[in-house]
Amino acid sequence: MEATAKVSSIFIYPVKSCRGISLSQAPLTPTGFRWDRNWLVVNYRGRAYTQRVEPKLALVEIELPDEAFSEGWEPTKNSFMKIKAPGMSVLKISLMKPSEVVEGVSVWEWSGSALDEGAEAAKWFSDYLGKPSKLVRFNAASETRLIDPNYAPGHKTMFSDLFPFMLISQGSLDALNQLLREPVPINRFRPNILVEGCEPFSEDLWTEIKISKLSFEGVKLCSRCKIPTINQDTGIGGTEPNETLKKIRSDRVLRPDTKPQGKIYFGQNLVWKENPSEGHGKIVNVGDPVSVLKKVSSVAEAAA
Repeated sequence: MEATAKVSSIFIYPVKSCRGISLSQAPLTPTGFRWDRNWLVVNYRGRAYTQRVEPKLALVEIELPDEAFSEGWEPTKNSFMKIKAPGMSVLKISLMKPSEVVEGVSVWEWSGSALDEGAEAAKWFSDYLGKPSKLVRFNAASETRLIDPNYAPGHKTMFSDLFPFMLISQGSLDALNQLLREPVPINRFRPNILVEGCEPFSEDLWTEIKISKLSFEGVKLCSRCKIPTINQDTGIGGTEPNETLKKIRSDRVLRPDTKPQGKIYFGQNLVWKENPSEGHGKIVNVGDPVSVLKKVSSVAEAAA
């Protein structure tokens, strides 16, 4: 089985819609990479804040201890996530689970309870955003967030938008950037896995891949919202790259036989085909080979 590509970068976003962390390795869980979108900033009604409404979240930096990405590591009372933003003091959040529960937290179609990270975190985000806010953590002990059964029945995620993993190829980014007056970095698209060595947009077709020895299914083309138009270094929005993507990556262009819904696609959503009998070693590393086991023959056939 020949490798089609290799993993060139791995990213996680511990607090949804805040800045990502680039990693050399990331342990897998059925809901995504460990720590990915475990936390969420919510308003006074418990609704999720994202960059669509609060682009300033792009400037919030997250740090986790290096050992948090070793397989089997568990936090101690001295383990913290550090949160930084322009003009703000550093906020330290214990990685030990908080005990307070907050009801009525919602992200998209899901609602349930979450763990409340407390008054200091609430004040920090309220001050930063200028409106009442709380920081909450997914309560995996009591809550399950299933993803759309039309695409991946039985799979689940935490606070990611829709799916546990998203993959993009460097070839796709390069092809897009050749059409843009000002090239954009990969952080506009917030993938978990960036791969290199394959043709532009070849990931559209992948329905089953192996990353090293771990099996993933490509379940749905990633339809894009306005976040790619927000400069992740400044928090300021524009029109690109979405204007250009409309010309080359809209449903009208890619799926001419289906009724257009005004969507644009960039990247492939994945789920991990977990095999509990495989034991340890469930870690994705930069440099891992990517082999394509199954694919569709054209992008029009891909689930979207």
